[in-house]
Amino acid sequence: MMKIIQSNRSFLKSAALSGVALFSLLSCGNRVLTETENSGAKKIEYWLTKGDGSVKLQQQNSLQFSIDTNSFPVIEIDDTQKFQTVDGFGYTLTGGSVQVINTLSVDKRKALLNEIFGNSGNSISVSYLRLSIGASDLDAEVFSYNDLPAGQTDLNLEKFSLARDKDLIAMLKEILAINPKIKIIAAPWSPPVWMKDNGSSIGGSLKPEYYGVYAKYFVKYIQGMKKEGITIDAITPQNEPLHPGNNPSLLMTSEMQKDFIKNHLGPEFKKAGVTTKIVVYDHNCNKPEYAINILNDPEARKYIDGSAFHLYEGDISALSTVHNAHPDKNLYFTEQWTGSKGNFKDDLNWHIKNVIIGSMRNWSKIALEWNLANDAAFQPHTPGGCTECKGAITVNSSQDFTRNVAYYIIGHASKFVPQNSVRIASTQTETIATAAFVTPLGKTVLIVQNESENAENFNLRYKGNSAAVTIPGKSAATYIF
Repeated sequence: MMKIIQSNRSFLKSAALSGVALFSLLSCGNRVLTETENSGAKKIEYWLTKGDGSVKLQQQNSLQFSIDTNSFPVIEIDDTQKFQTVDGFGYTLTGGSVQVINTLSVDKRKALLNEIFGNSGNSISVSYLRLSIGASDLDAEVFSYNDLPAGQTDLNLEKFSLARDKDLIAMLKEILAINPKIKIIAAPWSPPVWMKDNGSSIGGSLKPEYYGVYAKYFVKYIQGMKKEGITIDAITPQNEPLHPGNNPSLLMTSEMQKDFIKNHLGPEFKKAGVTTKIVVYDHNCNKPEYAINILNDPEARKYIDGSAFHLYEGDISALSTVHNAHPDKNLYFTEQWTGSKGNFKDDLNWHIKNVIIGSMRNWSKIALEWNLANDAAFQPHTPGGCTECKGAITVNSSQDFTRNVAYYIIGHASKFVPQNSVRIASTQTETIATAAFVTPLGKTVLIVQNESENAENFNLRYKGNSAAVTIPGKSAATYIF
């Protein structure tokens, strides 16, 4: 009995028993301590971003597990139900991002990169990046790694060069020095124009006679990056293959992509000993049949790790549609942009609900926002590229940058859910969206978004213990215990 009393005294002294009466603790005696100790959760850390922007990814007073003493709805976390392993959260590091970040002073640039990719208390610990193979539409100009004068070809890719990406490669080395475990997926916006049937960086399709050469182009890219100390974990054959109006861009139908992978890219990777994953589609959630068609082919699917999605059209549940059709294949959410005409509250809530929570609840291994950085005029971009895409960071001058809504969207996940965390079960309500994870170190993380304009109360319940929680209207929060 003396041991129990001493334990209770120590517990009371060390913990802030917010909202828990002393009577409740003493009347329940040793059972409260046993349940709390078994759950490994004496307090709950709590980070909040309000939709009105008055609080942005700020730590709040810790909460405390106790016993339900109210009639609030329950959000139940069940770590006996495990789903996909998480590869990470992050952004696309475009050439334009590199260009504007490099306009910062040396000290400011280093501080920014450490804040984004580091693991200190003020970092958001981004763990996954997307790259463009050649230029994306958020580069200052269009280029590939094998540009030639009109009428020329280079079937042996003797003029292949990564020189146009020298600044990007240099920044990636800085990032890898900060976080050597960061993972990278890469996608082309267009092949070299001499491989295309229209001879233009905009639209057109890859000529069938160049499928084999283009497969070797991917291998040279992966091997070239590897020589620089950069491992490409995965590639997709084409960014947004059904959007040929961008600059650069390419039309690649599902049948074309299936042929390319089955008869050229997959065999070429195997021949070259390339272990980089092949991920199909990389476009909107309105066409899950694009990926399913390719995965249904037994010869193509043996080379394929999974499929990738954006959410400019369709519903995030499309990822589960593909998962249900091919549960052995992975899902990746690779892009969603915030725009110059959006507002903080609406963008925060839509993206947390769909991109972060939605993609995770529908089996994605990653969740990526679009562009890491641009300037105050939403530059640079190619002629015909995106003029309204807002980076997570706006670089204003050599000494000043602004953190935008995408910084906080990703930060609510990347800061707390590291690589190799596993999604576990969590319930939701009509207004409260959730995704829960257990980290490699055994922490439990719950990401929550309140769809209501009003504050919502709920009980966070885990292994028989509960904490009464209030989340402000149109806000997002992350709870860790």
